Amino acid sequence: MDKPTREQALALLTTHIKSESLIAHALSVEAVMRHYADKLGEDPDKWGVIGLVHDLDWEQYPQQHCQKTTELLREAGWPEDYIRAVRSHAWGIFTDDQPQHAMEKVLFTIDELTGLVTATALVRPSKSVLDMKSKSVVKKWKQPSFAAGVDRSIVEKGLGLMGAELTEVIGEVLVAMQAVAGEIGLAGEAAGEAS
Repeated sequence: MDKPTREQALALLTTHIKSESLIAHALSVEAVMRHYADKLGEDPDKWGVIGLVHDLDWEQYPQQHCQKTTELLREAGWPEDYIRAVRSHAWGIFTDDQPQHAMEKVLFTIDELTGLVTATALVRPSKSVLDMKSKSVVKKWKQPSFAAGVDRSIVEKGLGLMGAELTEVIGEVLVAMQAVAGEIGLAGEAAGEAS
């Protein structure tokens, strides 16, 4: 397979992941990856599909994270550079693949941040990212007890790799997630009720 398509990536995703929240996370990461690819003059389709499948094995094989994804992607004929990019997002935890390419550095950094943005949106009265500002997320970042599952040390390591500031990256993540708010269930309760 020369270049996996979004349709192929989505088919793999929905075959291996049934949890709505994990699918929403994959769609969030895809949106942020596409956003950054556009911003950096890279291939948004490539970056996007890598974002979609980065947690392919998380629901069924959390203890073998990225190992099973590697097998699944190889079985499906995915190119090795795509597989390496996916593996690099778990650097230092499940793999030894240090992020090298800009795509890998972005994925490593924003994976956890999308979770923080989602958690921040869900405690808002609107339950939406559409009316949210970066400073709301930065405020929650500074409260370690909030979304305690978000590993801030990974994000900090990623920011170092990217040579970027936290507030800047949160801003980019928020813009990307706002663009797909309806798809990821963060357009707000009122929007969900409208027909």
